[in-house]
Amino acid sequence: MDRFRMIFQYFQSNSESVMNGICGLLTLASIKMYTSIDFSCPCLPQYNMAYGLGIMFVPPIALFLCGLILNRQSLVMLEEWSRPQGHRKKDLAVIRYLCSSIIQRAMVAPAAWIIVTLLDGKCLICAFSSSMDPENFVDFASASPVQVQQLLAKVPCKDEELMRNNTSRKAVSRYLRCWSQALGWSILLILIVAAFLARWLRPCFNQAALLQARHWSNYIDIEQKIFEETCCEHSRLFAHKCILHFFESMRREIRLHRFSLSREGEGAEGDQDLLRGITDQEQVNKLLQMWYFEKPPLDVSKAAQRHPLGQERSSLPWADSPRTGSVFPQHTDV
Repeated sequence: MDRFRMIFQYFQSNSESVMNGICGLLTLASIKMYTSIDFSCPCLPQYNMAYGLGIMFVPPIALFLCGLILNRQSLVMLEEWSRPQGHRKKDLAVIRYLCSSIIQRAMVAPAAWIIVTLLDGKCLICAFSSSMDPENFVDFASASPVQVQQLLAKVPCKDEELMRNNTSRKAVSRYLRCWSQALGWSILLILIVAAFLARWLRPCFNQAALLQARHWSNYIDIEQKIFEETCCEHSRLFAHKCILHFFESMRREIRLHRFSLSREGEGAEGDQDLLRGITDQEQVNKLLQMWYFEKPPLDVSKAAQRHPLGQERSSLPWADSPRTGSVFPQHTDV
């Protein structure tokens, strides 16, 4: 049980692992969806291509959008791109690194769907059976042009009476399935070779720039999380003070019901220090507005001079509160 708890905490604290897990789940879901849907080609000349290509390319677009929505780094990248400059300049290398990482993960599930559909062959047979040259098939060569189009459109429907024992239908189906599988295996091979080259040729380029982009993209993610957790802690203390103020104003009515607020009153003084002087709604809104428009510079030397190490640790809201554990997420990689 402890091992599962450690694994859960690792995935919970590591954004990279969470995104890889979501990517894997979307890929498995795409394969499961394709194997579970009931593929039935309309077998009509005017609808076959639209249906076959729609099944092949519309779900990958939806999976790609789902990959972008579920990836937390998408929001981080958009916020970093659209935020005002303030006291901190934007690093385009970090934004490019985040964009590349997001697109790579979002493309895995759509690529898996397309490869599976090509290896299966049904979509390509449905889409392009009407485009085959009837002169290459004996049973279709003697028919009129209108009949040829109808017969070619019914190639995917092997249960039709006209096509049940038709050898040309089997030939067309085998021909298109062969090309579909060849295309699917080719795309899979190209993706594997591209991933191999990207992994092994990466050290040949500027490794220092890559390390810097990874570090600061990781920093932006951690900074946003710590800011949100600190805001949650401040909101909890702020709400606690408001509730205590409400009960203090109603003390006479509470005494009639024999309630006691002595313990809550004792902790109020400690919470006052943790609020850091931010004690009303306007101050909180101004603080959030300044965080968005004027991000602090990436230089903690002045803050370290103002607050020695021991004092700085004790002044943090999460350091003195026994009700909150460590809020620093442990990231290992981005």
